[in-house]
Amino acid sequence: MSLLRDWVANTSMALVLVLVVLAVALRGDRWAGLLAAATAAAAFDFLLTAPFYDFAIHGARDVETAALLLLVGGAVTELAQWARRELARAAQQEGYVDGLVRAARMAADGVGTDEAAEVVATMIAEVLDLDGCRYTTQPADPQRPRLHPDGTVSWRGYPADVYLHGLPTMDLVELPAPHTGGMFLLSAATRVRKPSAEQLRIAVSLAAQVSAGSPLQPR
Repeated sequence: MSLLRDWVANTSMALVLVLVVLAVALRGDRWAGLLAAATAAAAFDFLLTAPFYDFAIHGARDVETAALLLLVGGAVTELAQWARRELARAAQQEGYVDGLVRAARMAADGVGTDEAAEVVATMIAEVLDLDGCRYTTQPADPQRPRLHPDGTVSWRGYPADVYLHGLPTMDLVELPAPHTGGMFLLSAATRVRKPSAEQLRIAVSLAAQVSAGSPLQPR
């Protein structure tokens, strides 16, 4: 671009540099985008403003353009990261829906309870990013944390703030399977998990898809 500075205004070249920053931000993370924005502003100063090959800027408009290049580059980076998060969230939601459809299909096809519960347990573990999840027909333990149908969690009669403190890690969390009389035991002992309200409701919906399609084997 420095070879064209006699024919093209440096402000036009600054727009090209913004495109470069956008390309880096889309392919990399936030730090890569911010580094690209800073590099673009420095390159504009060094190569495209007089005196050339010097980081000094004598023109007020050039100072303004360099500053705007840095600010716009930072804003473009944040927009790119927001777009990536939204795409990831959309893909995640699509996965949740696919899981619910699969569980509902198993219920409609009359898949045996044990087999369906094993598949659903794997889905719940993936949705909540758990250490493990298993189905049991053992009686409920009032001392254990419990995930309720509305997506809230309680422990010994008191509500647990999952969004602030995460799922309880000191004990297994019970998630009832309302159509079988059994429940899923959720394990999150190795690190703190803070699932969203949507993820908790998806887990509850998955548990509700298991029906008593075949005799249960005590576990």
